[in-house]
Amino acid sequence: MRARDIMSEEVVCIDVKESVFDAAELLLGAHVSAAPVTNSKGEIVGIVSEADLIRRKEIGTTASKSWLARLLGSDEGAAREFVASQSRRVADVMTKDVVTAPEDAPLRDLVDLMERHGIKRIPIVRDGAVVGMVSRADLLRALLSREPEHLVLQPTDKALRRHVIEALEHRPWTSRWPVNVSANGGVVHLWGFVEGDEVREAYRVAAENVPGVRKVKSHLRRMPAAVGMGI
Repeated sequence: MRARDIMSEEVVCIDVKESVFDAAELLLGAHVSAAPVTNSKGEIVGIVSEADLIRRKEIGTTASKSWLARLLGSDEGAAREFVASQSRRVADVMTKDVVTAPEDAPLRDLVDLMERHGIKRIPIVRDGAVVGMVSRADLLRALLSREPEHLVLQPTDKALRRHVIEALEHRPWTSRWPVNVSANGGVVHLWGFVEGDEVREAYRVAAENVPGVRKVKSHLRRMPAAVGMGI
């Protein structure tokens, strides 16, 4: 799946010439927590969020600093904080370095960008203009769209056992010791030894993801350290 497949196309934008009061009204009215900021050509030049508007002189929420923080702080930093908390222009308070992505960006790339930059949403652009927005909620909706449906035909236990064995083979975490698999009425049992709890959980999840598996009962045990070292 790509950005175009899950993005919200009805994106509310605000003109860079507007005020912080216009921005607050827009966010509240549209029930969104952030909005792209665009210029007269419709190109994205920034993004303004609730976080950009909550430290304000008008409501007495400007950040207070200790004497040590003031002593160690720079003049440039103090000036920047003054502008952000007291300017009435969206252009002064918005985030200018906006992380964007093209329409054909894979979802993996979008998630990588969100994690790397610590953001919750990414404007999707075409030729510099905003054509959509992908948020964490859009990714959750994409996940729900891939929820497996119930099988019409339940595989036989013999076939199910074979599918589970295939799913457990050739994994980076596959145990060096044999793991036995049995299936009865769609319930899969796992027996054997593994290196640790994480590997045991990986076996369970891999088996649960096999179509037709109704339940997994893991009897896997952690191999004693002495045995693992050949003592």
